[in-house]
Parts: sequence; structure tokens; C-alpha cells
Amino acid sequence: MITVCRIEDLPPGESIRVTDGVAAPVAVFHTEDGEFYAIDDTCTHQDASLSDGWLEGCFVECPLHAAFFDLRDGRPTCPPAKYPVRTHQVSVQDGHVLLSVAVAEPA
Repeated sequence: MITVCRIEDLPPGESIRVTDGVAAPVAVFHTEDGEFYAIDDTCTHQDASLSDGWLEGCFVECPLHAAFFDLRDGRPTCPPAKYPVRTHQVSVQDGHVLLSVAVAEPA
């Protein structure tokens, strides 16, 4: 498990890019509903950081070409992205957001 940050350092509606301790960057999101999700940070359509995108509920919009990804399963919901991003497990423990990075390919 990788400690990402303290809960108060990631307010609802925000995201953070994790690069330390991971093979490829991971974006961790805190939704307005209080849920935490993590996905690979790089859009599968073109090289853009999803942590720089716009969070809408359980979806993030890529800042480059407006592809939407579902944070729950990593699947794109509209073009131009065709391939999903990997999802990762996020938990909260003792006031810290923790990340467990998946090693399997997306479904």
C-alpha cells in the first residue's frame, strides 16, 4: 500500500497525481459524494493526464479531447477513447488515503 496523502489534503471534487512508488502515474479522485477512486493517469486515446481533467460524479473528462472515463471500472463512455484505463484499489485508514496498485490489464 502506498500512502497518497491525508484526507484533508484531497478535498471532495479534487484529484492528485501519484508518481512515487508506481510504475506508471496513477490519478486518485475524491468525488463530491465522498468516494475515492484511482485509475491510471494517462488517457488511452492520447498522452494526457486524467488528474488534470474535470470530475463529474464518478466520471472524469480528459482535458485534451473530452473523452469520459468511468472511475468505477475504467471504461471510456464516449469517443475518442476506445480502451479502458486500469483501476486501482483505494482505502482510507487513520486519516490517510492509501493506494494499492493493480498489476493486471484492464478488462
